[in-house]
Amino acid sequence: MTTFQYVLFALFVVLGVLNLFLIHPVPGLFYMLLSLVYLPPLNRYLKAKLKFSIPTAIKLVVAFLVLWGTLGVGDLMELFEAWLRE
Repeated sequence: MTTFQYVLFALFVVLGVLNLFLIHPVPGLFYMLLSLVYLPPLNRYLKAKLKFSIPTAIKLVVAFLVLWGTLGVGDLMELFEAWLRE
């Protein structure tokens, strides 16, 4: 599961950088902050220090919904589709 979390972390960082430069800084920062949820060292830190951890099922549901919203109907996908039509 840790490899998958690193993949989601990297995916949300990439989406954050793309949104930051191509769309608007606010969603870009949101994606970068969201990516921290999937970073395993941060998860271990929260569990050790705060006795709190976000369940994996909730992380997967949030990842699915955010990716669907971004790649399905988001501004970034519309920009990529416009580039492909040219």
